Amino acid sequence: MDESILIRNAKKGDVNAFNQLILTYQEQVFNLTYRMLNDEMAAEDATQNTFINAFQHIKSFRGGSFRAWILRVAANNSYDELRRKKRKPTRPLTVTDIKSGEEMDDPIWLEDDRDLPEEHIIKKELEQAIQRCIDQLPKTFRAVVILVDIQGFGYREASRIAGSPIGTIRSRLARARLQVQSCLQGVRELLPEKFRLNSGSQL
Repeated sequence: MDESILIRNAKKGDVNAFNQLILTYQEQVFNLTYRMLNDEMAAEDATQNTFINAFQHIKSFRGGSFRAWILRVAANNSYDELRRKKRKPTRPLTVTDIKSGEEMDDPIWLEDDRDLPEEHIIKKELEQAIQRCIDQLPKTFRAVVILVDIQGFGYREASRIAGSPIGTIRSRLARARLQVQSCLQGVRELLPEKFRLNSGSQL
């Protein structure tokens, strides 16, 4: 059934129609909450709360991208969970395209055209270091990095999900990337040469 029809019926209280929307988006919602929280049980709770909140407030959906709207609800639930329990992600970073579920090209700070010795081990160590650096970001910066560099959203859709102008998304992403790169100087030996910051250097 067409999504617009499902949404219209869900607004009238049709649970079956809303369940069809859940089936469409539950994987993407869980993927986002899991990346934000890095805790499977917490992500499951946040996912469940997302759909409960979405059903309760679906009449406030005024059109546009339902996917962006539901993922914004998911992001807000993740923020609430982080604030309430001050949970710090500890699991290694996995770079995944939310649309296909396939591994993406590495984000900017992992780019490297060189072949490294013991490449697999070094990459794993670097991923863990990146995750620790992302953990230290303010939650709004962390969300933008996850949406754009990890989940693969474009700026426009990330803007809709985060509820911030595209210019703000670009600014936060640039600052977040710079903070991550600066943080990674503690593991300079793992970094590609072009991402090793020197005193006075600019990216």
